[in-house]
Amino acid sequence: MLKKRVLVTGADGFIGSHLVELLLAKDFQVTALAQYNSFNTWGWLESVPKHPNLTIISGDVRDPFFCQKITREIDTIFHLAALIAIPYSYSAPQSYVATNINGTLNLCQAALENQVSRFIHTSTSEVYGTAQYVPIDEKHPLQAQSPYSASKIGADAMAMSYYNAFNLPLSIARPFNTYGPRQSARAIIPTIISQIANGEKQIKLGDLTPTRDFNYVGDTCRGFLAIAESDQAIGEVVNIGSNFEISMADTLNLIKEIMQSDVEFISDEERIRPSKSEVFRLWCDNKKIQTLSEFTPAYSIKQGLTATVNWFLKPENLRLYKHDIYNL
Repeated sequence: MLKKRVLVTGADGFIGSHLVELLLAKDFQVTALAQYNSFNTWGWLESVPKHPNLTIISGDVRDPFFCQKITREIDTIFHLAALIAIPYSYSAPQSYVATNINGTLNLCQAALENQVSRFIHTSTSEVYGTAQYVPIDEKHPLQAQSPYSASKIGADAMAMSYYNAFNLPLSIARPFNTYGPRQSARAIIPTIISQIANGEKQIKLGDLTPTRDFNYVGDTCRGFLAIAESDQAIGEVVNIGSNFEISMADTLNLIKEIMQSDVEFISDEERIRPSKSEVFRLWCDNKKIQTLSEFTPAYSIKQGLTATVNWFLKPENLRLYKHDIYNL
């Protein structure tokens, strides 16, 4: 059984905050790391109800001394802290190396020295690039099609080196495209929902032909926990996905249907990736995680989108989004 003292980095983010809630529901003692800021805000952890088993700390994984401190007396680390916005990585690639690669190095070294029992490192399906074959299994070649994906390939390699060189009990969780309540407006699904909810009749978008394997955030978090609880997953890369492929256009039309909207989608050059950087096809082969654990996705795409729409339609949630600004 997974031991109970857990550290979640990137806990103030979209997936991280949902993972914290799942772990608390499973009776873990959770230390949740939010990125330090002078406003003393905790990101999406502000939405997580107070809990006696939850301790929130602020800091930065780019500092090795801080990583040493926070990993003491921790049994399991879920490392989600990362810069993830692809468009911003075109403008600020060095910051992605500092956070994603160096931050991972700092945490792996700290985990090793503090004898952490399990380390779950978060990857991304973006490391695969455009599919060379489908569905994409864990043996698919890695392709650096953006500075973001390059930094995650580097971070994955750094993490795995600590398993190979030092026997750090580490697994790499590789989720495909996650969506749901609290997702940043830089992603396409919350962008569409928030604009429709605010009464927009035309929405500017990039290329709608790429396909994705979309996963509701609750399923992604259950995948993380399933990997952490599987001893067979140590030293392995494990996809988390639904094994269901859908185009961006079909996804957006499904949102229109759920929201009963007649919104028009128009192309915006600013939102189109450079041609060699666009990932045109992602479709997850999830056989490995099903072999290593009892994980199966619980939400269909329509069920997940409906739950997401219902969350955004609450006024207290919708007003948190600047729907009229293009968010990198």
